[in-house]
Amino acid sequence: MTDDLPADVTALIDQTRYEETADFPVERGYLWTACASVENGNPLYWDDTAAAEITGGPIAHFDLKAKLGLPEAIISEFTTVFYEPVRPGDVLTTCQRLRSVSPVKTTKLGRGRFWTIDVEYRNTRGDLCGIESYTGFGYRRDQPEEPGEPEEPTA
Repeated sequence: MTDDLPADVTALIDQTRYEETADFPVERGYLWTACASVENGNPLYWDDTAAAEITGGPIAHFDLKAKLGLPEAIISEFTTVFYEPVRPGDVLTTCQRLRSVSPVKTTKLGRGRFWTIDVEYRNTRGDLCGIESYTGFGYRRDQPEEPGEPEEPTA
């Protein structure tokens, strides 16, 4: 495994991929189920008067492995950043963007690469509602060190 990133992977960086629009609008019952499942008692989700005062109404916030020849992967980091609130009736559109791919690294899991993918969510009006960022590590457990390569620090 070399540090050279395949051209077809390099071409994917910062490109919009897998854009999809939901088949149904956001429905308030789904919000209540999600909040109840994690015992989220925030009145913003349960009390229409509080929601109106605080946010103007109810809201709801909440192929790379194969190309690199890395059969296994873990998510090592996950973050969510919220922007415009999602409201009942909104139809969400999502897309993914590959943001970065690291050089080859060796960790206790094996040799592979880290990558970051953003999943963007937009509402019916096209406003950005949130971005989920996933940092993954794709690796091979059985990949031996290449002769003459210095040992890389483990993550």
